[in-house]
Amino acid sequence: MVETTLPVNDGDDASDECLLLLESNSGDRSWMLNFDGFQFSEYKEKPPRGLHDCLGVLGPEDNVAEYYQQQVEMLEGFTEMDALTERGFVPGMSKEEKEKLAKSETFAIRISNVANMILFAAKVYASVKSGSLAIVASTLDSLLDLLSGFILWFTAFSMQTPSPYQYPIGKKRMQPLGILVFASVMATLGLQIILESVRSLVSNDSEFNLTKEQEQWVVGIMLSVTMVKLCLAIYCRSFKNEIVKAYAQDHFFDVITNMIGLIAVILANYISDWMDPVGAIILALYTIRTWSLTVLENVNSLVGKSATPEFLQKLTYLCWNHHKAVRHIDTVRAYTFGSHYFVEVDIVLPADMPLQEAHDIGESLQEKLELLPEIERAFVHLDYEYSHKPEHAQTHL
Repeated sequence: MVETTLPVNDGDDASDECLLLLESNSGDRSWMLNFDGFQFSEYKEKPPRGLHDCLGVLGPEDNVAEYYQQQVEMLEGFTEMDALTERGFVPGMSKEEKEKLAKSETFAIRISNVANMILFAAKVYASVKSGSLAIVASTLDSLLDLLSGFILWFTAFSMQTPSPYQYPIGKKRMQPLGILVFASVMATLGLQIILESVRSLVSNDSEFNLTKEQEQWVVGIMLSVTMVKLCLAIYCRSFKNEIVKAYAQDHFFDVITNMIGLIAVILANYISDWMDPVGAIILALYTIRTWSLTVLENVNSLVGKSATPEFLQKLTYLCWNHHKAVRHIDTVRAYTFGSHYFVEVDIVLPADMPLQEAHDIGESLQEKLELLPEIERAFVHLDYEYSHKPEHAQTHL
């Protein structure tokens, strides 16, 4: 049985034992799996299908191209595992590059918070000028941006301040928890906007009569806010950090809501008053849908969802090529535990192998697995046979 889920690790240096094992395995490689004789297929990209792609319909050519693309990605993954086996580390950024990236991420968070404060003040002024329910709803959203920004900042700060006695395995679960709180607050705001808009429609107390000067102020402020938010969304989207990406999603969401609010104000001013609360309802429904999807995504990362089969294949390949003494691979399991994966591996070694040698093989495999950026922690169990039931099997009546 092979199951998997991904964790992420900081990439500490391998131990001396691991390096010695790498040297001992560098001679005879006939026992190792390798795919050197395989050629990459010419089907590297799915050909454009025009209308079929727009309708989500896959033709025979698409299925063939998708199959070959999966094979190419699988071989690339095995090549990455070979590099880890041969070099003892995963090629990537240097320590200086990581520090530079961390500073850039911190700058992105800070500039987002400062921008949220300035833009909130501008939208308060636009709300006072217009009296629009949609603009007021967008302003309340900006107020929540400040609250959400504080939540995400506190989450990032907590993750950077380790407490090995109170949190022995780190605080990386703080990341999805912070995003969950963020998303829940945004969805709650959407429900409040719907209730207020329905009340306004039923009571028919929404009246619009903006002067030319008021209209120019409102349009100018909302367009300026939208452009700033769009630039911030593009900038934050360039990072891989989940918290910075949450800011990017929030900035892009503000672009949508600002445009909806502005269009609702203009239509209500020139056509009919009821279009303002209707625009607010559309805005709120978009809010609830967007952040509900975010909640579901982060819940999955906290409940231990399994890794993809492709990732499990890579881990199995790495475990088999780790040492020629490995007789069988009983279990490879990877599951989410926050934003990264925990990995559990059961390997079978000869029954008469000395404890010291078996321990070195298992420990070096654990360190090798934890070098993968997707893995936070790895657990390697050593056994001498594979006919028993799976370890930690769940028994539910």
